[in-house]
Amino acid sequence: MATRTSDSSTGSGHSELGLSDDDLLRMYRTMVMARLCDEAQFRLNRQGRAPFVVPVSGHEGCQVGTAWALERGRDVFLPYYRDLAVCLVAGMTPRDVFLGVFGKADDPSSGGRQMPAHWGSRRLNIITGSSPIATQIPHASGVAYAMKYRGEDAVAVSWFGDGATSEGDWHEGLNFSGIHKLPVVWVCENNLYAISVPLSKQMAVKDVADRAEAYGFPGEVVDGSDVLACYDAMRRAVDRARSGEGPTLIEAKTYRFHPHTSDDDDRTYRTREEVEEHRARDPLVVFAAYLKEQGLLDDEGVESIRAETKDRVDQEVEAAWNAADPEPETALRHVFAEAE
Repeated sequence: MATRTSDSSTGSGHSELGLSDDDLLRMYRTMVMARLCDEAQFRLNRQGRAPFVVPVSGHEGCQVGTAWALERGRDVFLPYYRDLAVCLVAGMTPRDVFLGVFGKADDPSSGGRQMPAHWGSRRLNIITGSSPIATQIPHASGVAYAMKYRGEDAVAVSWFGDGATSEGDWHEGLNFSGIHKLPVVWVCENNLYAISVPLSKQMAVKDVADRAEAYGFPGEVVDGSDVLACYDAMRRAVDRARSGEGPTLIEAKTYRFHPHTSDDDDRTYRTREEVEEHRARDPLVVFAAYLKEQGLLDDEGVESIRAETKDRVDQEVEAAWNAADPEPETALRHVFAEAE
């Protein structure tokens, strides 16, 4: 059966996890940046400037915590569409995010050719995903197999929602990784809904992590609202993968505060009372409380970080909005073979 971690915020402190005070403050700033990018993209959507957006609010803790354990320039990120904070940790900027939201020519993911939130960057080792759910899972196994074949000291990590675990791609990717003991970590951001389908109608077991045993590797359940607990679980899983012991499945219990996308009406399948209940475990509030407890922040510092970060996000949004659109004659680039 899957193991469960304790709450690292009230258990072992960050120094025991190998994290410095500076690490914690940078992690918190990244979480705040993800939240403010989310708020900005929803405002833009309501203004008619962003036709389609995918929210991250509620997932910042598990995304920053797990992504922080990787080495940029060495490890490979395979995110899913909600992983805005993962991509910020990998090295994307708010301007990169909004170049994609606006479909601009300099969008690093696709030059404005993909839907927003289909992250990708060769420079940052972010492998782009596709719109069908769970297609990044076999890709992650393939990337990890190549790493092992070439003898590379690197790890591939794939993030996905609980809905992805109902797909055949998910079974195939995890099964292959277990057979070959690949250097890959699987991170399920379980927010209880596959769009509008609740977890109880997706699987008959309590935890996604329990399924890892069937593929021959361990699974672990962690509090997705606790960034340090997520980092701890991920750090151990990455170490295990690097040492040749094979995959780990981490299930971060989290919750999305907004609808599935800007086109979804979540009032049709969950109550406002349920949403507010989960907001009590807002990962930004949980982490800020720990930082205050450690003497690293006070209320004034929290507000200062939010104000500074909002100014930056607003500036990056404006820069992205004013960036050049793709030229019409480039519409077929990377679609058909081009003459030398």
